Amino acid sequence: MAIIIPAHAEGTVDAKSFSFEETTIIEFTNTGNVDVSAFRIWLGSDNNFKSFKTENGWIGEKTPQGVIIFTSSSEVIKPGESIKIGIKTDKISSGINWKALDKSDQQIEIGKTIAGELPKPVTISKPVAKSDTTVSEEGVLANSSFRIIPEKPNVGSTIRITGDNFGAAQELDFFINSNKISSFVTNDAGYFITTVKIPENIDADRVDFIIKDKNNQEKSISLRLEEPNNRIPESDNIPLTIVGLPEILHRTDFLEISGTAQPNSAITASVKDPEGKIINTRTAKADAKGNWKLAEPIIVPLDAPFGRYSAIISDGREEKTTSWMIETSKVILIKPITLKFNPGETMKFNGTALPNKSLELILEDPLGIEKTSDIIEIDETGNVEFEYPTIANVDKEGTWTLIAEQDGKREFIYAGLGEIPSIPINIEFDKLNYKSTETAKISLTGKPLDKLTMLIVDPSDKPKIIADNKNTVSITLGQDGKKTYELELSGYSSGAYTAIINKGASKSSEVFTVGLQTGSGVIKIGSTKLDYRPGEAILILGDTKENSLLTLTLSDPDGTVWKTKEIFSDKNGKIADDSLRLPSSAEPGIWIVNAKSGSNFDNVEIEVITSKEEGLVVTVEEGIEISGYGKSLNIKVINAEQTVKMIILNSDGEEIEALSFPSNKEGEIKQPWFIPKGTIPGTYTIKVTDAHNTAETTFTIK
Repeated sequence: MAIIIPAHAEGTVDAKSFSFEETTIIEFTNTGNVDVSAFRIWLGSDNNFKSFKTENGWIGEKTPQGVIIFTSSSEVIKPGESIKIGIKTDKISSGINWKALDKSDQQIEIGKTIAGELPKPVTISKPVAKSDTTVSEEGVLANSSFRIIPEKPNVGSTIRITGDNFGAAQELDFFINSNKISSFVTNDAGYFITTVKIPENIDADRVDFIIKDKNNQEKSISLRLEEPNNRIPESDNIPLTIVGLPEILHRTDFLEISGTAQPNSAITASVKDPEGKIINTRTAKADAKGNWKLAEPIIVPLDAPFGRYSAIISDGREEKTTSWMIETSKVILIKPITLKFNPGETMKFNGTALPNKSLELILEDPLGIEKTSDIIEIDETGNVEFEYPTIANVDKEGTWTLIAEQDGKREFIYAGLGEIPSIPINIEFDKLNYKSTETAKISLTGKPLDKLTMLIVDPSDKPKIIADNKNTVSITLGQDGKKTYELELSGYSSGAYTAIINKGASKSSEVFTVGLQTGSGVIKIGSTKLDYRPGEAILILGDTKENSLLTLTLSDPDGTVWKTKEIFSDKNGKIADDSLRLPSSAEPGIWIVNAKSGSNFDNVEIEVITSKEEGLVVTVEEGIEISGYGKSLNIKVINAEQTVKMIILNSDGEEIEALSFPSNKEGEIKQPWFIPKGTIPGTYTIKVTDAHNTAETTFTIK
């Protein structure tokens, strides 16, 4: 229902709204003769806006008085057109006040909508003139979206799925990871709502919920499945066990402790130090199936005394004693200051590394996207401090990984954003290149007793038979979450191979080579630009003989080597590597990247500039490609103040996307942008605006 008070005799705006809990969609339709250029909406004094969303080309700004003003620099709602605005309030709204304005900010109409029941899920669609409405021949579109209700589903539970902006009257399939669960058809407006049951044989872990059409276009959501809350154990006679404690531990080790016990029993664990004193007591609750797990992982303290520790675990029926040694063999000892950071907080890490040597640090988000990295020179104290300011509603929640590398040693440090972290799957080879007569040693880490599958992809992108005439092999990690797998390479031809490790929705991969040689061809390398700033990554491109081993070396103006990396050319002789990065403390001058293979080598000189650019600056570089998301570009803004608005335009000046991000305390924004499906190759422009300045640059989508 809508209460409308017209202001223009020739202007009429029809408003209707639908609600689901605290979420409301308002649809404004221009049924008059005057273009609508702006809307203002506000609530009563007993309610507040939590968030809002509008259509492409429009932006919303909330005033201190609680009014949201929706405007557009290029769009108007012409007679016969409509626009949808989505809002979320802190409690169920009894009505929303609104005002429609013309281009001179003169009131066209003012009214109040009384929400009805929402017949379809909440998303926003592009305004379309009623006479131009068409039916899509595709199921999954660029702006399609869906959600799962509830947002924290249980294994074996029934969930509701609602979707919006899909193709009209299209058949879609619903998958959990690679398992098809059900099929359904959208209505003539591209909406759907369906109910499905999550299978009981799926592990309680992070999984991908996927909507896929008949052309294999898809949209996905990653959520963590909770443990089932109603399973009945087959037997109450379940032994008391503990997993996740290896025989040897080191300072800063990350442990997820779990086990089995009497169903529904309380678990207590008392830990004793090498002198026999109780230093910690933890409790847990066994579920109906007899499984228990500590609520939070354990990080061995930086100052933990060396020696043998013990723990007594009890479920009230029996006791079990276990012990372990804390030794010192790690050269990199870094941990987060807390296991869980809230979105918007600064993630901080500290610890120690080898003194008077350089240390490379790379921070990746849960999707494996590099968010920041640096090479720092460790002083004589050996102390390490590293931090990253997260951005709420921008940085992805989940387990983040800090990769620290020094003197050929690599450590993985985990922290959670918005949730407690869990141990992901990691894979490492003992070297890059092997002879076909050798055996590759593959080190795998993950959760204790994880069941993994491994696939090897050969140089022609085909699965390689591993054992027993199968192209996959099953691997179970030990109670310490580790396993070394030995891969026989007999019969492997020369080239680059990829090992892929899967566990449910989690996946990790690593490249290794067989039979590559050095020194067999002339090397020519170059950089994509000549001027760099401290902290920037260096993209090296070049040519040499196909399938050749090379060594890249980065040296400063004094000849000091900062990083050495072994790489290889592909089957066409192409060289492409972006693993070299200038340290944040890089001195200005000429730095040298050397590519060497046997007696053949080539150098490229780059100039490091430390003078600060004035004003707002935006750059766009090629990013990574992720399955289900597509290709990305990395947008970087420097010298920004407060929130930065970004508009991406095609070669005809048409807006294809509007973005908005707050800058960090250094005035920087580093944000990946995933190219929408169906984007036409060509030259595009990005315009950025902060509180005082504007900047723009062009980039190419291939």
